[in-house]
Amino acid sequence: MKIAIIGTGNVGGTLAKAFNSAGHTVILGVRNPDSYKGKETLEAAGLKALEIHRAVEGADLLVLATPATSAIEVAKSLGDTTGKIIIDTMNVVMGRGPEGYSNTTDAILSNTTATDVVKCFNTTGFENMADPVYQGKGIDMFVAGSSDRGKKAASQLARDIGFGAVHDMGGNDKFFLIEQLANAWINLAIFQGEGRDMAFRLVRRS
Repeated sequence: MKIAIIGTGNVGGTLAKAFNSAGHTVILGVRNPDSYKGKETLEAAGLKALEIHRAVEGADLLVLATPATSAIEVAKSLGDTTGKIIIDTMNVVMGRGPEGYSNTTDAILSNTTATDVVKCFNTTGFENMADPVYQGKGIDMFVAGSSDRGKKAASQLARDIGFGAVHDMGGNDKFFLIEQLANAWINLAIFQGEGRDMAFRLVRRS
């Protein structure tokens, strides 16, 4: 799969390296290819960067991993996204998000030409994306969106990098709900002092 990662911070950089290691073609989309966050580490992992619109042009799937407050600006910078899958990894935390929207994915849908937009890779910390295996088994991942095509691609990518079960949270009306799951993880891991080496897994009686 040809993937453009927009955002090279903890989440974007971690997913870029993980997808690359899993055999996907990954290009980083940045404002300035000569200077961006994590440049030395990402280049050492064999990753290359292009200006955002150029990275988007050559990709089938886009992963947006920038601050939530930048969701509208980033969406508008992508150029023509018709026919492309977009995975939104962002979350509104403590009220900080795109102005006029309760969640980042709705902001992306409103400001791009893409229709295959889903939210995934937002419900746990970047450390768990780098190593999603606990006690010999991949932890769970969650995805939401009305695009079956987008959910199928996101679920496959999650499994490719070591996650276990991928749970479908529902359609576009569940974007806010899946962000609340992310906020639950953040609350437990950080504010309640559980630490970032913890994760969610759905268990069944049989």
